[in-house]
Amino acid sequence: MLEFPKDNPEGSGEETVSEAVNSSQSSMSSDSLTSFSRLSFDALELLPQPRPLPESLMLKPHRSSESSWQTIRSAVLKRSGSEGLGGVDGGSSLSLRDFCLVRQIGSGDIGKVYLCRLRNEDVEESRCYYAMKVVDREVLALKKKVERAATEKKILNMLDHPFLPSLYAQFEASHFSCVVMEYCSGGDLHSLRHKQPRKRFSLSAARFYAAEVLVALEYLHMLGIIYRDLKPENVLVRSDGHIMLTDFDLSLCSDAIPAVQSQSLSSTPDLPPSSPPVPRPPSTHFSCLPTQLFRSKKIQSFSAAKRLFVAEPVTARSCSFVGTHEYVAPEVASGRSHGNAVDWWALGIFIYEMVYGCTPFAGVSNEATLRNIVKKPLKFPTVSTISSRETQARDLISRLLDKDPENRFGAKRGAADIKTHPFFNGLNFALIRSTTPPVIPLQKTTTASSRHFGGPTSSFDFF
Repeated sequence: MLEFPKDNPEGSGEETVSEAVNSSQSSMSSDSLTSFSRLSFDALELLPQPRPLPESLMLKPHRSSESSWQTIRSAVLKRSGSEGLGGVDGGSSLSLRDFCLVRQIGSGDIGKVYLCRLRNEDVEESRCYYAMKVVDREVLALKKKVERAATEKKILNMLDHPFLPSLYAQFEASHFSCVVMEYCSGGDLHSLRHKQPRKRFSLSAARFYAAEVLVALEYLHMLGIIYRDLKPENVLVRSDGHIMLTDFDLSLCSDAIPAVQSQSLSSTPDLPPSSPPVPRPPSTHFSCLPTQLFRSKKIQSFSAAKRLFVAEPVTARSCSFVGTHEYVAPEVASGRSHGNAVDWWALGIFIYEMVYGCTPFAGVSNEATLRNIVKKPLKFPTVSTISSRETQARDLISRLLDKDPENRFGAKRGAADIKTHPFFNGLNFALIRSTTPPVIPLQKTTTASSRHFGGPTSSFDFF
């Protein structure tokens, strides 16, 4: 049996995470069924019932066609057929003995990450590789971070999105808790940025990565999850060049109430008067139903208006002091309560770093950085002439880096408003998954590429 190396226990503050889970039940009275229906149901009960599938075998639409997911499903079905369903976690029948650990590829405050594969795959060309995060529960208890690990595991079970990690398996091994996730061979955006000319991305590349991160944050906020740790080290690059947002141990679980709102409730962001006007392409509205079906002119005018789907956890509040220093919002740096607006501040810092190769408020020490975040005004590198696209980028960054969380861009309606900014003109968010990424990672051998997952110090750091 493999023995995982233990982290040295260190004292740390305990974060406060407020969670709310809503559940509903529906029932049907038996009196409403006809006698024929009762006979039909009684007959069905006499038939042999299929065995329920483990939770790990439930289809996830964005991964169901991939070889890595199919390989896991086949392994679970094979073991379920020979040993029966169920496992340590009550859902997955896979365990540590089913995996072969290749090497350690990351380490952090509450866990280590290993590159692994299924043990029964003998042909190297057909092997699928995964990332296994291993957490020592005894160390977690000493550091008083059991709740953080439980929050991350809860969130991973909720996710099903092309820009977020897929949970393939979870199990316990001795005093270790293990989760098997997707392995990203392209490294992270921090490492990728340092390989670019002048250690910065082009405006088009920065816009692409910002758009995919925005879509991922939108999905999280729809689930009531405030991420709270956005930074390039936490944005991994898949083998196809698209991104995957990772690490949710600092996230806050809350509630988000979906609503459809008219875009006229808030004006579309305009550029500063000095900026050259950027024409927006006319929007075409497609409807399966002709407007003649609506007899009321009031209904016709409402249906013709552009509407936005909004699901933002605007009521969530926390006083936890979490995040990465250069990315925390002013309300966090000053010790005040914070909510969903911290993610949109972090998005502004993220775009700034992608475009200019540094963060805007970095100081000589962590304390100086926090003071700059609270008091220092936002400044951009002085350039004699800038393009209209860079003017748009600066306007978006300025709106996101509003020190007042109430006035911060996205604080009220989240991604629904941010998507309408001129910086994203011409970008189809619905089809961005099919867009060719600016950088396609080179296909390397597993031994060579494994060291790029998260770098030598993976992105689990916090303060």
